[in-house]
Amino acid sequence: MLPAGPDDREQSADSRCASIPTRHGAIQLARRTAVMGILNVTPDSFYDGGRRPDADAAVADAMAMVEAGADIIDIGGESTRPGASPVPLDEELARVLPIIRSLRRVTQLPISIDTYKSGTAKAALAEGADIVNDISAFTFDSGMVDLVAAEKVPVVLMHIQGTPRAMQLAPHYRDVVAEVRDFLACRVEFAVERGVEREKIIIDPGIGFGKTLEHNLALLRGLPALARVGQPLLVGVSRKGFIGKLLDAVPDERLEGSLAAAVASVLAGVHVIRVHDVKATRKAIRVADAIRFGVSQ
Repeated sequence: MLPAGPDDREQSADSRCASIPTRHGAIQLARRTAVMGILNVTPDSFYDGGRRPDADAAVADAMAMVEAGADIIDIGGESTRPGASPVPLDEELARVLPIIRSLRRVTQLPISIDTYKSGTAKAALAEGADIVNDISAFTFDSGMVDLVAAEKVPVVLMHIQGTPRAMQLAPHYRDVVAEVRDFLACRVEFAVERGVEREKIIIDPGIGFGKTLEHNLALLRGLPALARVGQPLLVGVSRKGFIGKLLDAVPDERLEGSLAAAVASVLAGVHVIRVHDVKATRKAIRVADAIRFGVSQ
């Protein structure tokens, strides 16, 4: 169940969601949605696997995202698509560290490392990464929570049912929104108890990670309930399988559906959108932000 807490916890939620402090400045969320650009450097990611053959290509793509309005660059060296196999630590490090090192020389934009391994996260933070994006919410690697607490960096805690290799075989829930909400709330409290700063915790319902089409749609409808956990809320819907099912479309044909899902998420209260298509998404959510927050004078 959702952990009980003092009344002022919900009252302070808005202030906790106003910004995310990082080593390279705060990401402002009070009247705009942040865009996290996806920079996969893997051969097998479901959409962009193999598109960045070397560090130079990856850095060029990252800088294009910066120019297009990204607020965070999220670098991943291991595919977590359904059915994906784990990648050895050394191989993951070889993929991500040269890019983080090179990217940090040319931009001060916050960099996120998409990994569930504490060894990868530690090395990435040493090279200049700012945020840890853990799909397991500290459940796959027992050392991750202590690393994040010691480094005092922001972390994304995501819900997943199972592991990437098997998560889509038979997802099941009695009440997906309540179960995901309660899981995330419990993981937040676990993290805080272990020394992670509450104002640096972001939560993610894990669209597509151990969920059917109906589960994903229910979670998107239930985003206001998830926001009641009181932490900044991140959603990744970009070009995912549920959009493909709705539109009968392969990943290359899912941009319009991704933009629709992103706008709906913003209007439902999301703070950060994780996307492949930064330029198009930034334009779409600029309109959504104006509807949600009003036009700044």
